Amino acid sequence: MKQLLSLAALSCTLLTTAAPAQTASTAPAQARLDLGQDAAGPAIEPAVYGHFVEHMGTGVYGGLWVGPESPIPNTRGWRNDVVQALRQVGIPVMRWPGGCFADDYDWRDGIGDPAKRPVRVNRWWGGTESNRVGTHEFMDLVEQLGSEAYLAGNMGSMPPRALSQWLEYMTADGASTLAEERRRNGREQPWKVKYVGVGNESWGCGGNMRGEYQSDLHNRYATFLNQVVRVASGDGEGNDQLVEVLMARSGKHMDAFTLHYYTMPGDWSAKGAATGFDATAWARTLKSAMGIEGRIAAVSRIMDKHDPTRRIGLYVDEWGSWYDTPPGAPALHQQNSLRDALIAALSFNVFHRHTDRVRMANIAQMVNVLQAMVLTDGPSMVLTPTYHAFDLYRPFRGATPLRATLTTPRFRIADVELPAVDVSAARTPDGQVVLALVNLDPKQPAQLATGLKRAAHGRLLTATAIDAHNTVAQPRAVCRSRSMRSPARTA
Repeated sequence: MKQLLSLAALSCTLLTTAAPAQTASTAPAQARLDLGQDAAGPAIEPAVYGHFVEHMGTGVYGGLWVGPESPIPNTRGWRNDVVQALRQVGIPVMRWPGGCFADDYDWRDGIGDPAKRPVRVNRWWGGTESNRVGTHEFMDLVEQLGSEAYLAGNMGSMPPRALSQWLEYMTADGASTLAEERRRNGREQPWKVKYVGVGNESWGCGGNMRGEYQSDLHNRYATFLNQVVRVASGDGEGNDQLVEVLMARSGKHMDAFTLHYYTMPGDWSAKGAATGFDATAWARTLKSAMGIEGRIAAVSRIMDKHDPTRRIGLYVDEWGSWYDTPPGAPALHQQNSLRDALIAALSFNVFHRHTDRVRMANIAQMVNVLQAMVLTDGPSMVLTPTYHAFDLYRPFRGATPLRATLTTPRFRIADVELPAVDVSAARTPDGQVVLALVNLDPKQPAQLATGLKRAAHGRLLTATAIDAHNTVAQPRAVCRSRSMRSPARTA
């Protein structure tokens, strides 16, 4: 957003993600935000800024993990530069070990002497899985990052006893056999595990189940999980009937329900390129990203029918862009451009508008895979535009969304029509008002008028091209730019 007229009552922070306005002389689009003082919903849970780590490609090995013997500086195998960057932006929760990988994962493969752990075929993402990163290693990363653990449990190919025993191994105190085994393997004190997923994409890679069968299985597995948030595998195909069945038959045996939503300019047969795209692909991708709001609303309506008190949270525990993997690249590796930063910002704004249900979201994924926060290349590391979007939105964690009415012009590229501006507004616990402003139009800057009075300040994220991206050679092609200020107004 090249120009801003955004003024605040009390103090105001502007967090702006903008398409590059390619014609400097173009008159700005005029938008208006009428901001109320009433809360629009419950506070924004920090877990809405959660993450997802799956064993695929170089997402774990070579990305996050290099091993304690590596010349790349590391702490017990986790590379220091990546951990430091992630710690800086804040990682409230991490989902692991999948994804599809989770429903073919035996937790016992990843404990004990690393030299004796079995090597398995990674049937979903190719190659082999060494199991060098297992439960102890992952929980070490959780502690290094000050995060919460969200275990994706295997309901597809393991019995319920295996899942309950994994949880006991990790969390039991006292002298149980599993607690003693954990101690022999090097961990004296139990870990804290807050969230456990009961399967993953049970309609697909988690077992190709009918909803009725999945519901019966979920109830069975959830029965043996105590003192954790029990997360039911939900929808990822726009299947309202599946949501209906699971909520009707399993609602009382779950504490959260998942939604998966991926953004792409094309379709599953030809998703589109991560870079080198034109304005039409830009617009189609952003329209796809904004479609998550309709899906959240549809799922929420069904959940409201069966859970009117809204006890059950909606976890969007896989979301983000998915483009075609370049030839020769590791599984699901893709570059990350300014367009991806806007996808993140638009998604956050949607989550903020649905805090009555959306209490966690996990971007897919953390490092090197899909819409990653960090890309690594041997000993080098680069922060992506998506990382910078997460950083800009940090003030929203724990803030209360405010009622707001946005009036914005629309623009058209080819067959796609989009709003010029998207906005989120919230009040932080210390009384500040924070605004997140997104300019979607790659050809025109925008001005936003408000009825607020006092001066505002903020930061801008933009670039010189719609597919601008960071590389080791050019790590700051897209990054947080100078602070912005908007003068106070009296009317």
